[in-house]
Amino acid sequence: MKRLLEGTPLRAGAVAVALAGGLLAAPPAGAVAATGGQAVVSVSQAATSTAAARPRNGKIIYDRYTGGGGRLKIRNGTSKDGVVTLVRGRTKAVSIYVRARSSASINDVRSGTYRVYFTTGYRFSTKKRKFTKNPSYQRFDQRLRFTSTSGWSLTLNPVRGGNARTRSVNPKDFPA
Repeated sequence: MKRLLEGTPLRAGAVAVALAGGLLAAPPAGAVAATGGQAVVSVSQAATSTAAARPRNGKIIYDRYTGGGGRLKIRNGTSKDGVVTLVRGRTKAVSIYVRARSSASINDVRSGTYRVYFTTGYRFSTKKRKFTKNPSYQRFDQRLRFTSTSGWSLTLNPVRGGNARTRSVNPKDFPA
């Protein structure tokens, strides 16, 4: 199965494309976070003590290029938290934190073409900007083009009928 990436301009003339991936957090002024999915039924005492340190769902972790009209919605159907990062050229633009089994959005992506990277794992260190337990690093093969009226939807987990391919990324090459 592949991940899903759907592109739907916010105005007439929508084109749908599917891709999978996602990561990054720290919501800009227009960011909206929505939680969904299932709640964790049993939590160990160790997990409870570290849960307070987790960034909130939809938190923008890095924000350099926002202020446009593009929209990105990310659905994380995995059991790991994730960070989705948009990179424009060689410059990291924005990163958003998406908790496991949740969705989050960035509503003000500037026009341009972006490569999408994402990392998933446990125990995110805000100081180091990375997961410290079981991290994985990936990027979508397809680049996303945003305009002032376009939007994209990504899934970080593989889905039936998905149309997005991803590849592993060396942690040293990941835009932290």
